[in-house]
Amino acid sequence: MSTQASAVKRVKKRRPDQSMGWTPYLFVLPNLLIFSVFIVIPTIIGFVYSFHQYDGLNPMEFVGFDNYKEIFKDSEFWGALGKTARYAVIAVPSIYCVSLAVAMMLIQPLRAKGLFRSIFYWPTMISYIIVGLTWKWIFGDFGIMNYVLSLFGSEPIQFMSNPFFANLSVIIATVWSRLGFYMVIFMAGLQAIPIDYYEAARLDGASKIRVFRSITLPLLKPTTVLVVMLALIDAFKAYPLLFALTGGGPGKETTFIVQYIYETGFAKQELGMASAMSVVLFVLICLFTALQNKLSKGGED
Repeated sequence: MSTQASAVKRVKKRRPDQSMGWTPYLFVLPNLLIFSVFIVIPTIIGFVYSFHQYDGLNPMEFVGFDNYKEIFKDSEFWGALGKTARYAVIAVPSIYCVSLAVAMMLIQPLRAKGLFRSIFYWPTMISYIIVGLTWKWIFGDFGIMNYVLSLFGSEPIQFMSNPFFANLSVIIATVWSRLGFYMVIFMAGLQAIPIDYYEAARLDGASKIRVFRSITLPLLKPTTVLVVMLALIDAFKAYPLLFALTGGGPGKETTFIVQYIYETGFAKQELGMASAMSVVLFVLICLFTALQNKLSKGGED
């Protein structure tokens, strides 16, 4: 017994001191400061502004919930929110289908697979402003697309002046810029599926469509929920790409909710009203996040 006790004492002496004091917090402190300065503090200030009438120049005047009451009477706000919802309903399924198809293709044994992965992922590293300007150069009235059409004797298409083609341009640019990010997520989810299921299905003579429908999609449910909810939240926050590509036009056709909030706050100088709109949008995004967590737990079960 004495030998065992002495051995335990020697092991305890060899263990490093676990009390590191404030050292771990010092490593986290820079990121915490940046997050607080640019996220937490502006959020609190915006919430306070939402209960005041403020134009950025004159002193604030407390108005209570009047700004929120005005939001429900603002037809332009609900119009911008409706356009954003329409955009999300089209963009999110498009991103889901295209990114899943590309991910399934790039997990196959292909030559230069790494090169193709890099090509598809590369647009995600470009800023939204550059993406918008690039596609404006392609779809502009004197852009590449109309030049190609003129080579075949076709009439030019007013992509930026026609509401349908303006929205179509926005969808194409969005899918192109976000494809690589969601492709990587889908690739991780697909590679996590045990290969034994596919081998068993192959032995049973199941077709590729049946395998995709009965094995891939059900086991990919947690990843699907994550991709759909991230894309949906991203769609409701869309602004820089749209501003650079269409400027919100033609008219107000592609003026989505974030751009309308920006114009309310800085063009109309109604910072209190814009802050209240931001709070409403924040609540909507929180609801989407809560739904994501609930569906993710269901997918894991």
